[in-house]
Amino acid sequence: MIGVRRISYWILSTVSAVVLLVGFDASRHAVTVTAVPPVSSVASGTTSSGTPGPSGTSGTAGTTKKSPKKPSTSTVTGTVAQTQWGPVQVQLTIGGGAITKVSVVQYPNGNSRDAQINSYALPILVKETTAQQSASIDMVSGATVTSTGYLQSLQSAIDQANL
Repeated sequence: MIGVRRISYWILSTVSAVVLLVGFDASRHAVTVTAVPPVSSVASGTTSSGTPGPSGTSGTAGTTKKSPKKPSTSTVTGTVAQTQWGPVQVQLTIGGGAITKVSVVQYPNGNSRDAQINSYALPILVKETTAQQSASIDMVSGATVTSTGYLQSLQSAIDQANL
């Protein structure tokens, strides 16, 4: 009699778990991810009026005024990683020998499921990259394909930046 009761509880709990999983509407929890446009840095001086100048000199005749040196920043774009769901490409902004900004230039977004996955996965990957300052970051569960492509493109960008 006790065995039948245990089996009944097991069956009811299994059915309840399946109903909860099937009934979960993930589309109600979707967040849209937008790619940040690529950033390029321009190394130029300024004139005395504050407008960009060709070589860091002012427009005053006979005198040369050098602009103060600013920490140099550069932008490096990794190679495109082709995944089964679409391309993934990462762009890094490097300042002072460190990763200061990460932009995901391309990512799979061909359908609502791709958008849903990447809406939570990409911000995690970007945050981990800036925190770890390397490609030694964990992949995001449920976004294995995008994570793999992200890591490939990220490593390519890091290699190009000589970090």
